[in-house]
Amino acid sequence: MIIFEVKDLVKYFGGLAAVNHVSFQVERGEIFGLIGPNGSGKTTMFNLISHFYTPTSGKIYFEGKDITGLKTHKICKLGIGRTFQVMKPLGRLSVLDNIIASSFLRYNNKKDARDHAIKCLEFCHLDHRNDILAKSLAIGERKRLEIARALATQPKLLLLDETSAGLNPSELNEAIDLIERIRDSGVTIIVVEHIMKVIMTISDRIHAINFGQTIAEGIPSEVANHPEVIEAYLGEEYAHSK
Repeated sequence: MIIFEVKDLVKYFGGLAAVNHVSFQVERGEIFGLIGPNGSGKTTMFNLISHFYTPTSGKIYFEGKDITGLKTHKICKLGIGRTFQVMKPLGRLSVLDNIIASSFLRYNNKKDARDHAIKCLEFCHLDHRNDILAKSLAIGERKRLEIARALATQPKLLLLDETSAGLNPSELNEAIDLIERIRDSGVTIIVVEHIMKVIMTISDRIHAINFGQTIAEGIPSEVANHPEVIEAYLGEEYAHSK
């Protein structure tokens, strides 16, 4: 069953087409990978979905509803959450209070928001850090805080923007486990990721773009073997290493 669709989406910045007639559909319950070289339009796509940018043309649908141009907070309220590549926690607040702030989207009182926030922290294995200032977290923990803040809005669809960047091998395995547990909890995921171990392990399907245009879509093995993807993104070294 289709939960999300972008149809013929275009975004121009001046004369540059950052996203150029891209279309794809996401099935409910799947992990959908979005890959491409730096500057290919991946984060722009997330910014269009969450209406940080307004599309030049094209349509965005969530659960069959046209959400193109809907205000960002209303998109979140409908059930689309996201993380950001550049993490900006509320540094002077505790880890727990960061999550409580997000929980107020769904809860009207402090106790319920706090109870929900604690569940999110436990799910992301951050409950042992709940009282420290968010700015004191190491990068791996900041990544998990970013995810926990998004989960606190109770999304049906979660957009993950490079949540594995900068992690060591042990943290990468933890990130894979967390993403899979989020999916298993019933949340559909679109993930932008550069680390091939992560994207090829977790994705049910992958959509590859370059210069704002679609170059391939399919299951991970199909996309990894696509000549245009190898040339534009993966490189011959990756192809020969498999």
